[in-house]
Amino acid sequence: MEETTVVVPTRDGLELQVYRWAPEGAPKAVIQVQHGLAEHAARYRRFGEALTGAGYLVYAPDGRGSGRTAHGDYGNWGPDGWPGWVDDLVQLNARIRHDNPGLPVGLFGHSMGSFATQNYLLDHSSDVDAVVLSGTGEVSGLADALGGDGPADLSAFNAPFENRTGFEWLSRDDAEVDKYVADPACGWVAPAPGDFASIKRAADPAALAGIREDLPILIVSGDHDPVAGPEAAGPQIVGERYRNAGVQAVTVKLYPGARHELLNETNRDEVTADIIAFFDASLA
Repeated sequence: MEETTVVVPTRDGLELQVYRWAPEGAPKAVIQVQHGLAEHAARYRRFGEALTGAGYLVYAPDGRGSGRTAHGDYGNWGPDGWPGWVDDLVQLNARIRHDNPGLPVGLFGHSMGSFATQNYLLDHSSDVDAVVLSGTGEVSGLADALGGDGPADLSAFNAPFENRTGFEWLSRDDAEVDKYVADPACGWVAPAPGDFASIKRAADPAALAGIREDLPILIVSGDHDPVAGPEAAGPQIVGERYRNAGVQAVTVKLYPGARHELLNETNRDEVTADIIAFFDASLA
């Protein structure tokens, strides 16, 4: 895997620092990766190696307020707040298509990146050819949980699990949890982005009706992921909303016993293989 970096300006004056991971030889398609809250794109290198090994070119940004883009000021969402985070997907996607004309583009969003993807698809489904939502859930509940004025408190997510570090809800793999805890660019707390309530638009049937019917969508979740809600209802609700909106190829796959970070779970090889198989089938 060849690693380079690019910079993508946002509409409100930030500069997204983006990893570009290239395969040997000509890529068959591009995968745009959007990470979650309180983490960064470098944590997806293992996933990037699997994707490039399968012939994909990968763009993975450090989102606003995160990683190298934050310059140490983690949780600074910029003037545009949540709508800016969603529009950052638009700006990066435009850069990808400009740099790689003619190549299909798949979009992978995890956790907060998956919620941004849910908003993004309402107006930009024609700009991607396949979508994977990982660690996702029902947007209204998230908006209510994180929409207060103070720092977002995720500690309740760990309530069903042992409390060795407070982040056991992420994965059953203790080594992966420990790496997260030891990473100064992970686990920070901050208020939700400005205008976070606009995330609820992804539950509006009229807005969902704008998503193109032929877009393949794969929703993956651990059935013990607290973000998914009781009995992992959240991802299933999202899938049903897309089907009710007329999207024809929607698959929801739940992994027994798995928690929030499927790409860092004990069954990560299975999950990665399933995602690559989906992209292979959808982007051919």
